[in-house]
Formats: sequence, structure tokens, C-alpha cells
Amino acid sequence: MGSISLRNAGLVATDTLFSNLDIVIADGDRVGLIAGNGMGKTSLLRAMAGLGELTAGEIVRSRGLQIGYVEQDMPPETLGLTLYQAILAALPPADRDTDSWRVDVVLDEFEAPEPMRHRLVRELSGGWQRIGLIARSWVLQPDALLLDEPTNHLDLAKLIQLEHWINQATRTMPIVIASHDRQFLEATTNRTLFLRPDMSHYFALPYGAARLALDELDIAAQAKREKDFKEVGRLRKQAAKLTNIGINSGSDLLVVKSKQLRDRAEKIETSALSLHRERSGEIRLSNSGTHARVLVAIENQDVTTPDGSKLFRIDKLHIFQGDRLVILGRNGTGKSQFMRLIHRAMLGQAAPGIRISPSVVPGYVDQAMSQLPTTGSPIGFITSRFDLGDQRSLSLLAAAGFPPEKQGKPIAQLSFGQRARLGLLALRLSEPNFYLLDEPTNHVDINGQERLEEEILAHDATCILVSHDRSFVRALGSRFFTIEGRKLKEAESPEPFFAQMASQDHP
Repeated sequence: MGSISLRNAGLVATDTLFSNLDIVIADGDRVGLIAGNGMGKTSLLRAMAGLGELTAGEIVRSRGLQIGYVEQDMPPETLGLTLYQAILAALPPADRDTDSWRVDVVLDEFEAPEPMRHRLVRELSGGWQRIGLIARSWVLQPDALLLDEPTNHLDLAKLIQLEHWINQATRTMPIVIASHDRQFLEATTNRTLFLRPDMSHYFALPYGAARLALDELDIAAQAKREKDFKEVGRLRKQAAKLTNIGINSGSDLLVVKSKQLRDRAEKIETSALSLHRERSGEIRLSNSGTHARVLVAIENQDVTTPDGSKLFRIDKLHIFQGDRLVILGRNGTGKSQFMRLIHRAMLGQAAPGIRISPSVVPGYVDQAMSQLPTTGSPIGFITSRFDLGDQRSLSLLAAAGFPPEKQGKPIAQLSFGQRARLGLLALRLSEPNFYLLDEPTNHVDINGQERLEEEILAHDATCILVSHDRSFVRALGSRFFTIEGRKLKEAESPEPFFAQMASQDHP
């Protein structure tokens, strides 16, 4: 039996991230940890693992509780090791000879092919590095597990495999999962903690039901706030009336009564519930529009690797204004290469089987946010790329979640979430009428994902989407294509592909 108890826990980093947090996470509790980018999730996980400090309260762990903490990136010292060696290195030095069998057991659990085990970590895909991080923690046989964004870079097959693994291998231990993947949270959690600066909310419910319960609380808080301020207005109006009467009549009693009413109004106003507002920055898009009906026409076009090896063929595909295409397929089938091919064609690079309407203005976002410069600052990037003036650029960056003190910070030092928001701001300012979005929700928090969905739908944006986020795909897609047998095939919905991924054998 084990537990992690948070008692009056709070964290301040310039602003208050969370406060007065009192919860107990016990055996069998699988907690989804929800907050905006930069709002304290990683800091809380590190404090729970004993690797960081809170600014208020305490964390109490059961005696002897072994906690496994899965960070977001492989430690630099493991990059020159093979995957096998990196997991072996997580064991205490004295145990590596006698307990090396554990490494093979864990790698078998995660279905790592034999050749993969002997590749250098730096040569692995982001998804396999993520599996390596989890394996490094799991090989230590922890009693509790803390996972920080475990789904980043995983393809759908591995993501569903991870869901199965969590629900089987870790079902009896305390586990906390910080994630922005709504479907993953729904599938793996039975508790949900929404971190907020003033009042966090903890529900004994999986994500979907917890989100509905939170919305009900927020609606009730809004109604109470409106009622409180109506009462404040009534009391002050009455106090002013009594003051005038008291002064004109010389009644000290009425003046005293007036002061009591004003004091009561001030007390209600001070204690009125402050409404929670996500502070991670807005996401907005635009659509410059076009009169063309067919924006892209493709016939008899091969999609290849950079060295010319064929990945799949497109026999015929017309993309109409307002289409929202979703491209589905396992990692390595060529989804990103297809997006790059279309983008190059839109920029004028000839492709024999692709015709682009002259009215197309592309907006492209890839997984690595490669449209961002590797040097310079957010303010330097926006002012040099777009002719907006300094003041307008400052305001736009502030609205996107970059306060003045962060606008001059080097882009290379920004978090992945901040880079994603900067990239989406630049996408909006380029005023496209055709969006190419390759994993756009990577590192974007749930509030940002929902805003992105709303913006695409509100602007009736034409787009091609590649995403492993099932909630995002279901919310946005109007046409669905799968890469099967080296061909691009249209499907009525994404559900058969999702079911195919889920039906495969899992550990």
C-alpha cells in the first residue's frame, strides 16, 4: 500500500500557479493532471518525486515508497548509449550485472524489436525515446508512477499500446499523468486534478466527466459573481440615499447606517468569487479567402522519401474550398513527406502531378516548428517578419501568452508550448487561405487545442491535418484518408483506422 499526500501545497513563480492544494493519491488512483502550458504541472510532478520544492505546504509520501518519475526528455548523458544501455544505466551500479535481465523484460513489455535495442538513443525517433524514458523508470520497479506528457511523439499504435499498458501494469498503484491528450486521459484515468491559481478542483472522475463537472462549477461561480455584484450595487445605491437624507436631516443614525451598508458592500465585493481565466495565451487564426472552388488537384503523383524511395501513390485527389482533410497512417508511411510535398508545390516548386490554384496562400506548421528561426527573440521574429510596428507586435505577443519580460528571451530557450504558440501566431499573421497542419497540437495545452478547433471551424478554413490526437481529428475532419498498401485511400470516417490500431496485440 502506498500514497502521496499534498497538504496545503502551493507554488509561486512570479505569479501564483496553484495554492491550498489538499489531496491524497492512493493505490489504484490514476490521476489526470490538467493545466495550461507553464502553469505548474511539471513543477508539481518534480516536487512529488522529491526533485523540486514547493513554496507552500508539504508533500508526504508513504514510508519506503519508490516513485518512478518519467520526464519529457532523455537525459543528455544517455544520448550516446544504445537503448538497452540507457535503460541498464538507470539501475544502481551494484545491480547492473545481476539484474540486467530486468532490461530485457521491460523492453519485451514495450515490444521493442531487437535491432531497436542496439541503436543509439540520439538516433531513435521521438516516440522511441519516449518509450525509453518510461522503460528507464519502470525497470526500477517503482511503487508509484509520475508521467509528464507521455504521449508526445508517439504514433497512434504506440499511444494505444501505452494506454493498454497503463491500465494493466500500473492499475493497482498511485499514478499521475500530466497530458494534453483528451482521449488518452479519458482512457487511462479515474481521477482528475485541474490546477488553478486560486482554487484547484479534484474530481473522482475520468477526464470527460470531470470536465463537465468543472464546467458546472464555473457556470455556478459566474452566476454567484453576477448576483453578488448586483447586491453590491443595490447596497451602495441605498447607502448613498441614506447619506443624503442623513446629512439633510442632521441624523447621525442614518449616516452610521449608510456606512454599515457601504462596509457590507465592500465585504461582499472583496469576497466575490474571482472567475478563472486561462492565462496561457490566446490562439487565433484568419482566412484571407479565395473565389476558387478547387484549390489543389493531384493525379498520378508519388510521395517519396528525400532520397527518392517511393512511400505511396495518389491516383486522384481534388481538394475543394472548405475541405478539412485528415491524413491517417502509421509512423513512417509518409504523412509528413506528403505535407512537405504539397507545401513545396504551393511555394512554386514544380511537381508533375500537382496543380495549385494561383489564389492559394499557404500556412504551414510542422512538428518541429521549423518556420521559427533558430536564433533571435519572439519580438525580433514578429517585427522582422511582419510589418506591424513595435507596439502592435508587443500587444500581439502579450495576447499570445508572452508577457513583456519574455518577449526578448531567445527563442531557443522557450518551452515547447511557448514555441508552438509563437508558431501559431506567425501562422495567423501570414493570413493564409489554406492551412497545412502537421501535428499542430503537439505541446499545445487543452485550452489551446479547443481554441484552435474553434478557430478553424469559425473561419471555415481549408486545411490538411496530420494528427495522432483522436479528439482533434474527430472534432475537425470533414474528409478522411488512410495510407494503405502504398496508396492514399479515402474513408468515410477515422473510426476504422482507430479500431485497427486498437485491435492489435498489446502487452
